[in-house]
Amino acid sequence: MSASSPLQWLVANGSIIFESVGILSYALSGLIEAARKKLDLVGMAMVAALTAFGGGTLRDILLDRRPFFWVENLTWIYVILGLCVAAMLFLRSRHLDLTERAMQWPDAIGLGIFSAGGTQIALQSHLPAIVAVVMGVIAAVFGGVARDIVVNEIPKLFIDHQPYAVLAFIGSWIVVIGDGLHWPDFVSLGLSALFIIALRVGAIVFGWRLPVWKV
Repeated sequence: MSASSPLQWLVANGSIIFESVGILSYALSGLIEAARKKLDLVGMAMVAALTAFGGGTLRDILLDRRPFFWVENLTWIYVILGLCVAAMLFLRSRHLDLTERAMQWPDAIGLGIFSAGGTQIALQSHLPAIVAVVMGVIAAVFGGVARDIVVNEIPKLFIDHQPYAVLAFIGSWIVVIGDGLHWPDFVSLGLSALFIIALRVGAIVFGWRLPVWKV
C-alpha cells in the first residue's frame, strides 16, 4: 500500500464521513432532549430522527432531490433505532442528570456540518451563492427547530438570543469562497464546519448574545 493511499481514501470517502458525523451529532442532541423530557422509546426515536433528518429532508425537498438522503441510505434508520435502544439502556443504568447544555454540544457539531454540507450540495445544483448559503442554513437549523416543537418547547433558535443561525450563515460563505477558488471539497467543507462549530462553542461557553430589540 502506498503512503498516499490513506489520503486518497479520505478524499474519496470524506463526504460520507462528514455527513455521518453530522447525522450522529444531531441524533444525539435529539436523544438527549428526548431523555430530558422522559419520553419512551418511540418518542426518543421520533425526536432523534426528526433532529437528524429534518433539515436535510427539507433541503432535499427545496432542491428537488430524490430520493431523500436517508431514504437512499436506509442504514441510517437502523442506526437511529439502535442508538435509541442503547441510549435508553445506558441512561437508565447510569441515572444521569442531563442538562440543556449537554444537548448543545452535539448540536453545535451538527450545525457546522449541515451548514457546510447543505451549502455544498446547493452549489453543486448550480444555484446562486446566496441561495446556496440559505439552503445551508435551512439544512442546519430545521432539525433543531423540529426537535424543540415536538417536545413542546418554543424553538431555542428564536428565544435564547444566542448566535446560531447567523453563525451558519456566516460560516457557509467559506464553502462558497472555496468553490470559487477551486479548493478540494473536503478542505472548504472542513474549514467551514470547524469555523461554525468553534464560534458556536464560544457562544455556549462565554454566553455571547445577539442584540435584543428594545421597545
